Amino acid sequence: MKIAVFNRHFARRAGGAESYSVSLVEGLAEQHEVHVFAQTIEHSHPRVTYHKVPGPLRRPRWINQLVFATYTWWKTRRGFDVIHSHENTWHGQVQTVHVRPIRFHLFEGLTGWRVAFRWLKIVTSPRLAFYVWLEAARMKPKANRTVVAVSALLREQTLVAYPHLAKQEVPIILPGVGAPDVSLTKEQARAKLGLPLHQTMILFVGNDYARKGLPALLAALALVQAKQDVASQAHLLVVGNAAQVPKFQLMAAELGMTERVHFVGALADMSLAYRAADMLAHPTLEDSFAMVVLEAMSYGLPVVVSTAEYCGISQFLQNEVDALLLDDPRNAQALGRCITRILTDATLRQALSDQGWRFAAQHQWQQAVDAYAAIYAAVAGSAMPPTTLLKPPST
Repeated sequence: MKIAVFNRHFARRAGGAESYSVSLVEGLAEQHEVHVFAQTIEHSHPRVTYHKVPGPLRRPRWINQLVFATYTWWKTRRGFDVIHSHENTWHGQVQTVHVRPIRFHLFEGLTGWRVAFRWLKIVTSPRLAFYVWLEAARMKPKANRTVVAVSALLREQTLVAYPHLAKQEVPIILPGVGAPDVSLTKEQARAKLGLPLHQTMILFVGNDYARKGLPALLAALALVQAKQDVASQAHLLVVGNAAQVPKFQLMAAELGMTERVHFVGALADMSLAYRAADMLAHPTLEDSFAMVVLEAMSYGLPVVVSTAEYCGISQFLQNEVDALLLDDPRNAQALGRCITRILTDATLRQALSDQGWRFAAQHQWQQAVDAYAAIYAAVAGSAMPPTTLLKPPST
């Protein structure tokens, strides 16, 4: 089939949603003709055709989104069997939802007059009105349209925001992992990143540092640092949006941890970070799935992560078996205790590493590729997809 894929930023370093799209395209390109439409392209594959979408106005963002949606609609009106959008667009037979819906965010928990006031705020704001309209157009039921969620948590939020979707199947297609790159040793990876070679290294990954829980993690490490044990000597590797570094460098300095916190910005090759680290801390406040957790597990890293209330992958994780789960990711003391347990208890650390690796091995990208291929066949009119491919893999 000839497939058009929409992603404003087609680059792994851009975030989890973008990395999901890149991995999916790589798998699909082995059997289909894939065309990627994006404003930023940091990817090369011999079997993929790339189309640069103009972005004359990156700010305000809602204008840029309108430009992207309009341009891609015009360019893909004819000539494609399937249009697959990872963005809010009004066109496309397959719509993959990566973040909680705007409508859910705006109206969550509101009742009575508060709902009316929120609508007043929306209709008096061109930006909000456009986003709400565009998302509603994306979720509009059509005979050949399938809305896909990347986690059970996100599916639930989408159905709350758009209850009419309950009349049709909203499949869950989880992210996967590929084979870990172990071509470099831990010391070699650290040398490439300019990190201490022999210190214990905790990994944090996120483009929105605050939403992914870095403030609580820094506070937790300050508490841990005050103790005289192995964990107190740990360093922190922070990977993600370089624009946010100065603010959190100042926070680290105020906590007396300048020498122990290493900001390296976004990485095109995340294998360096996973190979350099000894564990992953992901005290996220909001994550539809958290691919970083799955990827870290594939490298054998023990993980501490927020519970399913905050993080989609945690629905499939058993506390103290697959990972250590945080009931309250804002609780620095609880987070510090989890970090200390992992770094001081070799038996627990090895058990989490082994079971995390087994968990990751059950979630390969080929499963997602096969599931999407079935949906493509259905929306293109050739066959109904087998329901077994539309359910999350068993864990």
